[in-house]
Amino acid sequence: MSNRCPITFEPCGDVSYSMEGLKRLSPKLKDFKDLELTADQLRAEAATRPVRLSISGVQPKLSARLSIKNETFEITTKGGHFILKPEMWGEFLETPQNEALTMRMASVCGIDVPLHGMVYAADQSFVYFVKRFDRTGKKKLHVEDFSQLLGLGREDKYNVSLERAISALDHCSFPFMEKQAFYRRVVFNYLVGNEDAHLKNWSLITDAEGVVRLSPAYDLMNSAIVTNSGEETALTLNARKNRIRLDDLTRYLGEERLGLSPKVISEVLIQIDQAISTWHTMVEHSFLSDTMKKSYREYLDSKVAVLLAGP
Repeated sequence: MSNRCPITFEPCGDVSYSMEGLKRLSPKLKDFKDLELTADQLRAEAATRPVRLSISGVQPKLSARLSIKNETFEITTKGGHFILKPEMWGEFLETPQNEALTMRMASVCGIDVPLHGMVYAADQSFVYFVKRFDRTGKKKLHVEDFSQLLGLGREDKYNVSLERAISALDHCSFPFMEKQAFYRRVVFNYLVGNEDAHLKNWSLITDAEGVVRLSPAYDLMNSAIVTNSGEETALTLNARKNRIRLDDLTRYLGEERLGLSPKVISEVLIQIDQAISTWHTMVEHSFLSDTMKKSYREYLDSKVAVLLAGP
């Protein structure tokens, strides 16, 4: 049976990674070796490292660098250009597969995402990787998350409305353009069940030219089918975290709060609508189990029905 590359999701014959997948990591790579640690060992290592956590404080993260010589990721305490997330425990199942899929889905509807994918741990479990977008060579770009921009602490990252979060975009060099990008991501998060998009999962980045803009998207996953919280958004929209309606997303958020024209809103929704059939294919070709694929597909379909319901 032909393998599929966990970086590109494409068939790769009897090897673990496709040449395209290796090239995405580095044109110099000819092969990629499994990580030296198992999922248990990676989680234990993450517990000793000062990398902040997510998903209610239980998702382990590790800083890593890509070693061309050794053809693998190596764990490091500083200077790492990649973040690794091993499989989790308990009820938080298949998170690397979920995040890799959701980030790919975001990229096909016009959302800027960093290089990402999965590699294998020593026990053949999946490890999600994402390249740090705040590193260019040895230089670190300035990034501030929305909690910092609003003068709030970590303890308040869920206790703010999307309406208030919008004010952080006033720091951008071109706020109107970034409001369109923000709107696209909010609609995407709603559709795919990313109900963990709290303030610290939104950031502004100052690029090498000094332009301040919304950073590439990160920490995207269908957390709704993992946590079963019953919520549809991490930050309240129109004073609610569930039972979000089409009008909340279009007239209220898009027009009233973000100041977007009906034409711009329609263009965003049309582009997302055009991606839906591709999303279904991606879910089926993902590395999720059949049970999780079914849950993901059913959740997506239920939200798409709201989006396409019309006025």
